[in-house]
Amino acid sequence: MFLPHELIIQILLRLPVKSLIRFKSVCKLWFSLISRDPNFAKSHFQLTASKPNRRILYIPDSSHESRSIDIEASLDNVNASVSLNLDCIFPESFTDNFEVKGSCRGFIFLCDYLNMYVWNPSTGVHKQIPPSPFGSNVDADYYFYGFGYDDSTEDYLVVSMSHHDYDDPPLHLEYFSLKSNTWKEVEGPHFPYTFDDEPKGGSLYKGAIHWLAYRNDLLCHVIVAFDLKERKLSYMHLPRGFDGNRVHCGGLWVYEEFLSVYTKDNSNDTVEIWVMKEYKVNSSWIMTLVLPVDLVVCPNEDFFPLCCTKSGDIIGTDEDDGLVKYDRNGNFLEQHSYYNYNLRCGVTMYIESLLSLPGDCDKEQA
Repeated sequence: MFLPHELIIQILLRLPVKSLIRFKSVCKLWFSLISRDPNFAKSHFQLTASKPNRRILYIPDSSHESRSIDIEASLDNVNASVSLNLDCIFPESFTDNFEVKGSCRGFIFLCDYLNMYVWNPSTGVHKQIPPSPFGSNVDADYYFYGFGYDDSTEDYLVVSMSHHDYDDPPLHLEYFSLKSNTWKEVEGPHFPYTFDDEPKGGSLYKGAIHWLAYRNDLLCHVIVAFDLKERKLSYMHLPRGFDGNRVHCGGLWVYEEFLSVYTKDNSNDTVEIWVMKEYKVNSSWIMTLVLPVDLVVCPNEDFFPLCCTKSGDIIGTDEDDGLVKYDRNGNFLEQHSYYNYNLRCGVTMYIESLLSLPGDCDKEQA
């Protein structure tokens, strides 16, 4: 039976990434289409945008052996977890202290102090980000990164913010364009923000990257947002009544379709989840859920929300080496450890895609 080439393309566009990766070996035409045709990859991404295959990337601190875990499956389902070897990406100079700083459109952003990489776990496509010529983070005491996509220019940006002293910044802001392969400083008035001493990756939402920070002139914690299109900073207030201690224990994430902040209440061992129902409207903050951190069924007292399943279950990390799941009513469901040693790891949620990066990529995994 003969099928027109156009019909074959339409069939392939509706298959999951995992299947397409296997089908690259069918023939040279399919290999070229799936691996090297940017229009095919872009069309596939757009068709699957409404129901993407979402996974968790889980990397321990002292190993280049990572795992990719299906969000919709049970945490104990070994068939839903596949091993990924990062040794083919990182040179020997890349240390074991790298951290996952974010994900966007199927790409993961990783860095260790000065070395930075953008990597697509589904295809193996990756790129090393050159060091900034400004040297802003070489001697920085505090530095935060973010990674996102500007759809107006079809460009991926790595954003870096750093300062040298908590009490007396100034904050230095710059970004790297993967399309132009250049770093650029963001000039402007004094940025009155300082960050905690633990570098974190920003949360990508509504075309901006968000971090928790302290605004020095207002003497309060706020959400700082870097608009990827406008290339400028703005800020939003946190829910009324938040104090510094609670913010320090929390973080930002995207809960269902809303920008969300979570915080640990040490007085009663619970995690509170707040959502901003209307973006950039401070009065729209609502406390949506309180998760009891039950030390009987969940022996680790720290829980950090990460993502949600289609049914609304919440998956997060514990303080050691595992993942924990709660249902949408706050009831504990399951916990699973993927490694046998107590080390914090790099973890993020990503979607499978065939997309490539603008410009030349260093390597495509066979």
